[in-house]
Formats: sequence, structure tokens, C-alpha cells
Amino acid sequence: MDYDRKSTVSSFYGGRRTSVDALNNDFPPPGPPGGRPRADSASSFYGANRASRADPFDAGTPSAGYNRASYFDGGRTAPVKPGVDEESQAAADPAWDVYADFNNAGPRYSTAFGMGDDGYRQVPSPTPYSPGPAAHGQYSTSEFRGEEPTTQGNVEMVTVPALGPEWKAEEMRGMSKKAKREEKMENAAAKWKEWKRGQRGLCGKYFTRKFTAWFMFFLIAAIALVLVFTVPRVPGFNVNSADPLIAAEAPFNGTVVTDFSRAPANFSFPGEMKLQADTGSNFLPLTFNNIHGSVFDLQTKRQVASGDTGKLTVPAKEFPIITLPLNFTYIATNDSDQTWNNWYNGCKNAALYPDGKRPAVQFRLIIDMSIAGLIGKKSTSTDVTDAACPIELPQNSV
Repeated sequence: MDYDRKSTVSSFYGGRRTSVDALNNDFPPPGPPGGRPRADSASSFYGANRASRADPFDAGTPSAGYNRASYFDGGRTAPVKPGVDEESQAAADPAWDVYADFNNAGPRYSTAFGMGDDGYRQVPSPTPYSPGPAAHGQYSTSEFRGEEPTTQGNVEMVTVPALGPEWKAEEMRGMSKKAKREEKMENAAAKWKEWKRGQRGLCGKYFTRKFTAWFMFFLIAAIALVLVFTVPRVPGFNVNSADPLIAAEAPFNGTVVTDFSRAPANFSFPGEMKLQADTGSNFLPLTFNNIHGSVFDLQTKRQVASGDTGKLTVPAKEFPIITLPLNFTYIATNDSDQTWNNWYNGCKNAALYPDGKRPAVQFRLIIDMSIAGLIGKKSTSTDVTDAACPIELPQNSV
């Protein structure tokens, strides 16, 4: 900055030099003894004989104080000199320049007295101090615990984010589990209403109410059609009327010993029953997990035999023959038991009868079937009133 542009109020206000340093102008100049308010009595801007602008009732005409002859001084060639304060400071420190803050040509006014600020201020490390008992009549916390005060390292300021605004009650409630659960229920209810109105689908634009209804109709129809051809039906069974019971064949005949005894009264012998199944209502082959047969005496209702077929598969729309092995076993109190006598008389040797004919045995057959593809067990039964005993005892038997 040029030297002639350094301006201070020197001769502009009547030759009086005043300081322009705002730091030294702490107190306003004292007023006159009479207490008359004055706008600017420290300068001669308004002239010695001019009326003050602060008093509108003063004699004379108020004026702004413009002086054309002194305001435009075209003949002045001397440069503007610094004021008294600037000269005293420049004499004390030649390197110091108050205008360096504006022309960047020297040390700044703000850093002239060691008050520099480069953005980082290190806090001096304080030494912990605890007043002793003699000073305040009490012990510090560290001394009470028996610890010695320690000198910590350098302490620096850490930037901590400012605290946010306080949470409102409705915001606190919105973060609770109950509020979130209620919000989910409200959203679900709103979506359900929109779906019933046909405004939205379950999977985006698909599965609207109309589309879902048609889809479910065709799906149920397809499932029903598949079940018609795949679900197994319970077959019907017929018993051979000529020979319902036949002698057991190998290897089953070797597992059961033939025995009739009076003391104690009991009997045991093997036998088989031929069953004819009707699978005409099945479209696929029929698989039996097991067929269990139970034989009961028709007169006394006592069980005399049982047997199982195990797992087997029969073709569809045919009349396959199924062999049911039976193990006849019964124990009575004595030989006067009605059930024991019925089966003993039916299994005796035919030569012991005058006409050579043995009496028929009468029983009820109950069949329990476990069919693959069906839940639970299916049962059927039939009564046989004219069946021959599958074995024939010797003439010398008891």
C-alpha cells in the first residue's frame, strides 16, 4: 500500500491530530460543564461559530458542515502522514505495520503480539492437585485411598459431536416394540383391504383377487383330477365257498405244530385261506403294507386263529388271489369248553362218524388292511357257516 494513501485525521478537522486507534478509544471525551449535548465537539468540522446540529432550537441554520474549499484540496501534494499512535508504534517496532492485514506485505496485526492462530491450540498438561488435610481439613479422594497423585501426559482437545435435539414422547413411542408391532398390523390390514378391493396383488401385480380366485379354481380341479387316478380304493374280497380253509403249504406248515389235547384242553394247527380281491376301481397297482386276518368262532365269539400276509402288490382292474396264512391256537379250561369241542368235532377223523361226514366249522373272518396311500386301516368282515377243517386227526386221537 502506498505511503500517500495512509490517511489520518490531521489538518482535515482544523489542524488537530487525534488517534484513530479504536483500541485506545475506550472512553468518550468529556462533555462541557453545562451539560449541553454536542454532536461532535472534538473536531472543528462544523466550524467554531457554527450552530450545533444536536440542538434544533439553537440560533443559526443547521448545516451538514461541508466545506468545498477544504474538502477538495487539489493543490495538496504532500503525502498523508501517520498519526501519533502509529508513529509511536513504528518507532518501537520498525517491523510492525498496522496495514499489513490489508496489503499482505508484513506481519499481521493479529500476530504481532504472539496471538497467532493456525487452527490448532494445544492445551497445557495440568498437574492434578488435591488439597492436603492441613489446608482444608479434609483428605482428597486419591489420598483417602492411599494413592499418590500422578502426572498425566499431554492433554489435547478432542472434537466431540454436538448433542442432538431432545427426543419427543411420540418419537420414543415409535421406537418401541409395541409401536412397531402395531404399525406392522396396520400395514397388513391396509394391504388386505386393498387386495379385497382389487387394488393390489399378493406378489406385485400378480395374484389379485380375481386372478387368485381363478387360480385356486383350476388348482383344485387339477388336484381333484390327479387324486381320481392316483388315490387307491379299498378292494373287495370274496371267500372260496367250496373250500374256505385249506391245509397250509410249505414253509408255513412247518412252523406250527398240529396238536389237540384234552388235559389241558387246547389245540394248535396251521391253515390257509384263499381270498379273491377285486381291484377294478383302481387305476394304478394296489400295494398292501399288510393284511391281518382274525378268525372268531361264530357261536362263542372266541378268537381261534390269526395271520398276516406282509407287504404285497396286486395289479389294478383284476381279481388276484391272495393267500392268508392262519395259525389256529386256542387254550381252554377243560375239555367241556364249547369252543374247543366245536373245533375238535370238526377236525376229527371222518371214519369216526357213521355217514363219513364231519360237521362243518363256523367262524367269522375280520380283515384289517393297511394300504399305501391311505390314512389309517381299512377293515372288512365275512361269515362262513359251511367250512371244512383244514386238518383231519387220526382215528386213535383223543
